[in-house]
Amino acid sequence: MKKNNSKKISHLSPLSVFILSLFLCVSTVNLSCGSKPTDLRTLAPAETLVYLETNDLAAALQPIIDSKPFNEVAKKKPDFSALKGVQLAVAVTGFETSEEKLTEEHSVGRVQPHFVAIADTHAWNYQAVKFAELKLGSFVESIYDNAPTLEKSDKSGGKYFTWTAKDGRKAYALVIDSLIFFGNDETAIDKCLAVRRGEADSIIKTGKIPPADPATLASGYVSTEGIAQIANIVGLKFASEAGEDSDVQSAIAGILPQLLRSSITDISWTATKKGQGYEEKYKITTPLEIGKVFSETLVPASQFDTSVFEFFPDDGPSATLYNLKDPQIAWRSVLLTVQKQTDPLAGKVIGEFSGAFFEPYGIRDPEVFLVASGANILTAKFDDEGEKSVVIATLKDIEKAKKSLVAGLKPSKQATDETGVEVWKSEDAEIAAAFVENKIIVGDAEGVLKCLKARTDGHTLNKNEWIMRLFATNAVTTTLARDKSMATTLAEVLSEKKSDDAKAVSNYYTETRFTRTGIERRTVSDFGLIGSIIAQLNPE
Repeated sequence: MKKNNSKKISHLSPLSVFILSLFLCVSTVNLSCGSKPTDLRTLAPAETLVYLETNDLAAALQPIIDSKPFNEVAKKKPDFSALKGVQLAVAVTGFETSEEKLTEEHSVGRVQPHFVAIADTHAWNYQAVKFAELKLGSFVESIYDNAPTLEKSDKSGGKYFTWTAKDGRKAYALVIDSLIFFGNDETAIDKCLAVRRGEADSIIKTGKIPPADPATLASGYVSTEGIAQIANIVGLKFASEAGEDSDVQSAIAGILPQLLRSSITDISWTATKKGQGYEEKYKITTPLEIGKVFSETLVPASQFDTSVFEFFPDDGPSATLYNLKDPQIAWRSVLLTVQKQTDPLAGKVIGEFSGAFFEPYGIRDPEVFLVASGANILTAKFDDEGEKSVVIATLKDIEKAKKSLVAGLKPSKQATDETGVEVWKSEDAEIAAAFVENKIIVGDAEGVLKCLKARTDGHTLNKNEWIMRLFATNAVTTTLARDKSMATTLAEVLSEKKSDDAKAVSNYYTETRFTRTGIERRTVSDFGLIGSIIAQLNPE
């Protein structure tokens, strides 16, 4: 094993910037005096990497505090009426990577997005100026963990503010009429002003961002260049978490960004209200050749087999159903397509390590296992980290499936006698496989036994008609998951908990489909992406 020379990457995502910008307004007084909504796209530069907007901050945040889980744990609901009608857009114009050396062998990498938040408060100018000086100043102080110095001046027809932290970091704001431009990059604000004066193109020129739909709470877009830069960040992050082998880290840092850049053209996101929660849609555009292959090979089966759900506990953390006309062809097409998106050497590495995705489930030969399986395969997690996972599948060929499993699995007389079904276990008892009629449950030994017990007790997913209706027959994958901490975290950030032991479970499900233009994902949840990023504001 080689010495660890990796960099640990700590970064704030572009969407985190968006939510931070939303959150900084929560404690403000009522700014809005009412006026015609501004098309915020006309103020963002065309070269923006990531663009996000909401035309009503109050409406975008309201589903979080209206949700049942939030009200079960929060002492009171915060009042967002002051935010009604306030518009906000965030333009990320670049990323800056820096390195802080901790020891001879370890360093921390930091990724700082350069952004500008554009808010139309629809308030009187003096109100917007007061808000910028007091509320934004307070926000900057909380981010820098010290009281920054403030310089005020007149610039570009408005009031200009510059905050400087003790370590030299700066934040800027410009207030013109009811507009506030706020960010950590002075040039980003200048670019917005150039667009406003008609001296530069706005993001409208790209043709990628349509006018805001009145039904949309918030929306976003990541450009092709944005994908390229974020891919580098993702590569470094995953490499830093890949263990101590520097060769493996280097391979991930080189291959993953290359793969993402060549496979994804751009991404769009919209969030709308769904009941008391959010419905979010992601459109991931891919090159035409990838879209063509995936739309022809990642095809849902015509029949939906619900019997795989009779083994998964109804209180399990998460379950994902793969509904595929031909699982082997689908896997092979994904693997070959991924290999083609990289250079020959990287493609070879991907091929050699592709089986690693199946190893946690106790599967040695994915191709043989998928040939032996039916159309519906359920993967289930029993812990938040995903280390305790199992696969549940209907088998067309049990003997072939047995041959696909990891070496060392042997019949366990004790487990077989206790459960009444054929059970195999590894020597260290960490991996197990159970064979029930034409079904297999394989993976974490503890998880396998939980599935068998749930079936005996009758507490399984297929007993819940409401849950079963969530699984769409025309989706290639559908995930149902529960979160036991999100509600309490949001209560701590936006309000306070009813008690120290207050808890609530939030739910979400996601459907994924493949088209000729790319990948479409639909998620319905209590807190949405906005809530999950607001939760990052919790210092704990």
